[in-house]
Amino acid sequence: MAVELQKLILAHNDIEVLKEEIKNLSSLSVLNICHNKLSHLPPAIGELQMLKSLDISFNLIVSIPEEIGSATSLVKLDCSNNLLKELPSSLGGCLDLSDLKASNNCITNLPEDLVNCSKLTKLDVEGNKLTVLCKNNIISWTSLTELNASKNLLISIPENIGLLSRVVRLDFHQNKISSIPSSIMGCSSLAEFYMGNNMLTSLPSEIGALSRLGTLDLHSNQLKEFPAGACKLRLSVLDLSNNTLSGLPPEIGTMTTLRKLLLSGNPMRTLRSSLVSGPTAALLKYLRSRLSSDEESGSAKTPAKEDHISMAARLSISTKELSLTGLGLNTVPSEVWESGDIVKVDLSRNLIQELPNELISCASLQI
Repeated sequence: MAVELQKLILAHNDIEVLKEEIKNLSSLSVLNICHNKLSHLPPAIGELQMLKSLDISFNLIVSIPEEIGSATSLVKLDCSNNLLKELPSSLGGCLDLSDLKASNNCITNLPEDLVNCSKLTKLDVEGNKLTVLCKNNIISWTSLTELNASKNLLISIPENIGLLSRVVRLDFHQNKISSIPSSIMGCSSLAEFYMGNNMLTSLPSEIGALSRLGTLDLHSNQLKEFPAGACKLRLSVLDLSNNTLSGLPPEIGTMTTLRKLLLSGNPMRTLRSSLVSGPTAALLKYLRSRLSSDEESGSAKTPAKEDHISMAARLSISTKELSLTGLGLNTVPSEVWESGDIVKVDLSRNLIQELPNELISCASLQI
């Protein structure tokens, strides 16, 4: 006898088998059987034509039957924290699917048929063994607002990621990604971007176009510089810790919305450690002062003078002496303080009105 049951919550038990008779609950719209001991689902799950939400997370399920694709009313599926190696291709038949959570499994690739799930707004595949995200799927997933593909084996972000104009949160942290495609500028709604623990060596200048971005996490990569173009961002959190940055563009000082700027674990040569580890507001103020100094001295510099300055900076690393005599400088350019071990500084025959702040960090200075 069919029962008009609409919701069945069996979570946090020791259930090992879900029987075929589940199909008799033909009006079931919500089935939650998470945190049990299921190893498989019955094919009869596909006969639940009214089923909108299925939660089978935290079980021991090794595969989901292809019949799941017949449950065409399905809107939300949570199969996270199981032993899945793949998702059934028939999921592509669930055209109303908007929330798919398959994190913490052993999935190596996503079925191409998911291209049919054009209503998908949230996709969480964190903690799997994915090596690639299919470009074709991105084309149809333009309704996505959240994509979490962290803790996988991805080596790249799809070149057409910019098609996700509604995505608010992108999480690719802890993969093996070496670059961010320039099309990222198309993700115009992006507010949170997590790229920590990857293999990035540079950032595309186009990242500066993400006007709604508030959090940018780039920790534990191999970044050598932060592009001045990215200083247009109105960030509140910027994590650049554990990279290979030797300095920062003074334009970062203009990022007045920044509440937290994390820089520890970088071989900073141009910033003293007390600034790097101190309050963000103090660091921004210092960088702003450098920016105005650079602008003032910029008008007084010629190409030949530029060459002389950069040569002097390079020499100072090996000789421990910095000589900038007779160059008509109004201020000392910030880039000359390459070496923290300078013993002698000669700034005679210039137009300098104030001693440079960087002298404070020259602990070995004698003359």
